[in-house]
Amino acid sequence: MVELILNRGAERRLKRGHLWIYSNEVDTKRSPLKGIDAGSQCQVHDSQGKLLGTAFVNPSQLICGRIVSRNSDFSTDTVCERIQTAFEQRQRYFSHPSYRMVYGDSDWLPGLVVDRFGDYLVVQVSNWGMERYQQTIVDKLVEMVNPKGILLRNDHQGRAVEDMPLVHTVAFGDVPEMVPFEENGVPLLAPVHQGQKTGWFYDHRENRRLLNRWVNGKKVLDLFSYAGGWGIQALANGAAEVVCVDASQQALDWCLLNADHNGFADKLKTIQGKALDVLKGLVAEGERFDAIVLDPPAFIKRRKDHKAGLAAYRHINELAMRLLAKDGLLVSASCSMHLQSDELLDCIRGAAHRLGRPASILASGGQGADHPVHPAIPETNYLKAHFVHLGGNTNK
Repeated sequence: MVELILNRGAERRLKRGHLWIYSNEVDTKRSPLKGIDAGSQCQVHDSQGKLLGTAFVNPSQLICGRIVSRNSDFSTDTVCERIQTAFEQRQRYFSHPSYRMVYGDSDWLPGLVVDRFGDYLVVQVSNWGMERYQQTIVDKLVEMVNPKGILLRNDHQGRAVEDMPLVHTVAFGDVPEMVPFEENGVPLLAPVHQGQKTGWFYDHRENRRLLNRWVNGKKVLDLFSYAGGWGIQALANGAAEVVCVDASQQALDWCLLNADHNGFADKLKTIQGKALDVLKGLVAEGERFDAIVLDPPAFIKRRKDHKAGLAAYRHINELAMRLLAKDGLLVSASCSMHLQSDELLDCIRGAAHRLGRPASILASGGQGADHPVHPAIPETNYLKAHFVHLGGNTNK
């Protein structure tokens, strides 16, 4: 097995439990990265030669290595054991078989995501090392879950970054376009073939559950709605009316399908367009909502985008607040790994102050138990949501 020798001091983060190795941490004079095949397993040593573990390596990437074992042993048996462990953990914390079954680094399976939708599974592999175990993964899932179908959604941006082929195929059984599942007791349909990523975003499950307690009889605006994860559950929990906004008409069609699936189609309105444009239009029309969900895609995808992304969060939170009725509720969320929770709170504070509206933070939340945070990898703790009560305008 090829050896990777790290620069002096580069092992500190790994010894604290982190699993990533950056290319500038490798002593390339003693262990050149050039010539190593992407996906190879390499033994990782500190500058003194002490074994730190075994890693998947892709020499062309900034994160050139991902630790998969703290010794020199990693095999098909290891993959199967870790999938089994992740599955048993989800079974312990979820009574219904709708959840993220495997969450990459947090389950010691870097580059692997598996989402379960009852009898159907959607799998994503995002590095060459895990790609070599793809058939093992499928076979283990069939043995363990006995699903009706397994879909490989290996057509995402993560694979393009790793220079991997984009593949979208059914690996086992049959998988319909829309698969049934359940979240917070609400029956839903996920567009697993054509939808974003695996077809659904389970990570906000607990934040949606909290909002569901406070929407009875309310008029709700669901921005960046996708297939209606927030809005449809709000209707199922007594919301009087929900308006879903998304740039994609197809996403809004899925919202309508989910509303009809639950018998609430008459209470759902959809608006197709860019969120900023729609917000400005609704402000001009004098619209008001009792609750607004602001759950945008990541505005800060890279560290260098932080300044511009922070300005975008400030701007969109202020626009949303302009639409919120007195004593209304704003759910302000972010999935940007590079945005800290306190920074989002500061955006909220600043927007409320500029509008002269007293703000109270009722609750703050993160990702659910099927997206466990690895305590040594802050990058696995990416999701944040703040529930904000806004009073009336004190400047009037």
